[in-house]
Amino acid sequence: MSRNYNLAILPGDGTGPEVVKEGMRVISAAADKFGFKYDETPYDFGGDRYLATGEVLPESAVGDLSQHDAIFLGAIGHPDVKPGILEKGILLRLRFELDQYINLRPVKLFPGVYTPVKDKTPEDIDFVVVRENTEGLYAGAGGFLRKGTPYEVAVQESVNTRMGVERCLKYAFEYTKKRNKDNKLTLCGKTNVLTYAFDLWERTFNELGERDYPGIERDYAHVDATCMWMVKNPEWFDVIVTDNMFGDIITDLGAMIQGGMGIAAGGNINPEGVSMFEPIGGSAPKYTGMNVINPLAAICAGAMMLDHLGEEDAAKAIEDAVMWVTGNKLESLAAGKMGYSTTEVADLVIEKMIG
Repeated sequence: MSRNYNLAILPGDGTGPEVVKEGMRVISAAADKFGFKYDETPYDFGGDRYLATGEVLPESAVGDLSQHDAIFLGAIGHPDVKPGILEKGILLRLRFELDQYINLRPVKLFPGVYTPVKDKTPEDIDFVVVRENTEGLYAGAGGFLRKGTPYEVAVQESVNTRMGVERCLKYAFEYTKKRNKDNKLTLCGKTNVLTYAFDLWERTFNELGERDYPGIERDYAHVDATCMWMVKNPEWFDVIVTDNMFGDIITDLGAMIQGGMGIAAGGNINPEGVSMFEPIGGSAPKYTGMNVINPLAAICAGAMMLDHLGEEDAAKAIEDAVMWVTGNKLESLAAGKMGYSTTEVADLVIEKMIG
């Protein structure tokens, strides 16, 4: 198998280019240490391009990106562009058209990182959320009737197909098996109210589990209970699988209990195609060019990308180095309060990783 990877680089907006630069420096050091190679192709998709051209994505974008082994994204969001234009036109379009049907979100408290959850340690907060990423309420089904009148009706439909649900659940079972921590998969839903959609999810969950994954413990929790237990007893969770909307909500809660957006990374996964990896935080335009933004989420996203590409040793080395830096060096994860600049934080990770 080739260990020469073709990476698409989307620095994006605001501080996105800064954190991507540091993330790629860490990946470059990992490539030297672990013996793989890569080529970079930069793309300027984002707010500045949209303001200059009026075009969010060129027609060739999806086809071009699909030819790469992975996509590394900085951040999307520009203060001079109306909210929703870039998010829908870039993020959602790429997720849907590249069929990135899994959103993968590790929720892991690193040493030295503050969590608002009292008395919880890194041993307690270490689980993963697998979110269905191309269906549900985000599929765009629905519309308006009598818009702008006193009798206006707005309908937003949640679309759940057997194919979409089953492939998401299968990925979650396989991920739980590979993770091999507690070997427990929790389905997060709302079977007592959303009786059609989550009847499909629950039936498929149990059928797959009984037939193909007898070694994986199956658990179920309503989404409201999931939110409560994530705060009260996060150690109860190993892997959580859920639909698009609930996944969107609980992963932001997960980011907070793991210490904030400055450490949270995620992947938009197409196991049979090209996947995209990104820090979860926004573009933070007020810090642009100041060299004070925290690059660790982007560095962790880069580690996730390497793990996905099969460079598991390199990915682990990066994560271990990040954990050492948070546990021994940083004063805070907040921009301008880390005790180091953006560049210096990446330097610390590289120095620890290469020994």
